[in-house]
Amino acid sequence: MSFSSKTPNRSEEKSRTTASIEPANGVPVKAFAALVAIVLWQMAALALGRSLLLVSPLDVVIRLARLSSTGSFWASVAFSFFRICLGFLAALSAGMVLAFLAARVKTIEIMLWPYMAAVKATPVASFIILCLIWIGSGGLSVFISFLMVLPIIYTNVLQGLHSFDPKMEEMATLFGVTPLRRLYYFHIPQIRPFLLSACGVAIGLSWKAGIAAEVIGIPSGSIGERLYEAKIYFSSADLFAWTAVVVLLSIGFEKMFVALMKRSFDQMEKI
Repeated sequence: MSFSSKTPNRSEEKSRTTASIEPANGVPVKAFAALVAIVLWQMAALALGRSLLLVSPLDVVIRLARLSSTGSFWASVAFSFFRICLGFLAALSAGMVLAFLAARVKTIEIMLWPYMAAVKATPVASFIILCLIWIGSGGLSVFISFLMVLPIIYTNVLQGLHSFDPKMEEMATLFGVTPLRRLYYFHIPQIRPFLLSACGVAIGLSWKAGIAAEVIGIPSGSIGERLYEAKIYFSSADLFAWTAVVVLLSIGFEKMFVALMKRSFDQMEKI
């Protein structure tokens, strides 16, 4: 016997409404907006005429091309990418597990509340300094990324689970649906919009927090170390180039990961 949850919720209706009003040519429009921003940046750099304060996008591209031709560049990218993504994925897994446990047992939700509230309210710089004392700089970006992402995933998934219609749960109990089938056919489709939204926010935050941790902790061979060196030597071209690398990595990983999650959800619905 197969079950599927087709009960509409506000998040799904909102997603469909938003998608219906978005222009079909959204990608070209965004590309045009990015091009306009780059042109304005170039004009501002030419008007200012001081590369130390504002480097032109052309100079950034040239510097980035030179950096990318070296092995140390790719080593730094791999160093930071692996650690920040590891922290994000660990937080994603832990946040989902804790949210499911909290949704089932109210006591767990109550016990977790002060920790999640404290993490969300505490400045990231405080955690970075504490982690430097506790674990050193080697695994700093992993732990900071994990810490910043965990409350976002937990809160959003828990909200999605709480929005589940209790009547569906009663029906599943009446028909003797196993917990695994309930998870597959009811709960996972229910948390889909909440989880996708959380990941979209959390990935960007994990990169910002992870790189900030590297700039403060200066682990050898990281992007944060390269940014710190650019500041020490007043190399604005390097600073902008490495910042562009972080932005591209963050956006690229977010787009690929969210697309993969959507595809996985779609495949599950077809089964």
